Amino acid sequence: MQDVKAKAEERMKKTIGALGDDFNLLRTGRASAALFDKVRVEYYGTPTPLNQLANISIPEARLIVIQPFDRNAIGDIEKAILASELGLNPSNDGKVIRINIPPLNEERRKELVKQAKGTAENARVSIRNIRRDTNDQIKNGEFTEDEQKKGVDDIQKLTDKYVEKIGVILKDKEKEIMEV
Repeated sequence: MQDVKAKAEERMKKTIGALGDDFNLLRTGRASAALFDKVRVEYYGTPTPLNQLANISIPEARLIVIQPFDRNAIGDIEKAILASELGLNPSNDGKVIRINIPPLNEERRKELVKQAKGTAENARVSIRNIRRDTNDQIKNGEFTEDEQKKGVDDIQKLTDKYVEKIGVILKDKEKEIMEV
C-alpha cells in the first residue's frame, strides 16, 4: 500500500514541477532568463537550446542581454527569438543581443492571468487523474476492505494537499503578473 501511495505522491510532485515550468514561460513585466527555456536555435542544422549557445544575463529589471559563445550564431539567435511566440524584439550590435521587456498593458495582464488559470486547472485535472488511477490500483489490488478504505482516504488527503498547492502557486503568479 505504501508503494502505491509513494508513486502517486511522486507523480503529483512532478505535476507541480511541470506547472512551475509552464508558469516560468508566462511573460510577466519582468525580465527572466526562463523565458528562453523553450527557444531553439538552428545551429549548424540542429535545433539547439538557446542557453547552450549563449550566456543570458539580466542586468536590469526590464533588460535581457544575450551574449553568444560563437558570434557567427548571433543572426540565428535573433531569428529564433523573433520566431518564438514571446513577442519580443531583439536588437543586435554584432556582439550581444539586447531585449527590452516592455511593460504589460492591463488587457495583456488579464489575458496572462486567464492563461495562468487555465494552466493551473490543467494541473488540477492531472492531480485528480492521478487520484483516480491510484484509487483503481487500490481497489483492484490485494488489499483488505479496511486497507482499501484507508488507502482511498489517504489518497484523497494527498490530492487535497496538492490541489491546495496549485492554488497557492496560481495566486502568487497572478500577483506577479498584475504588479505594475
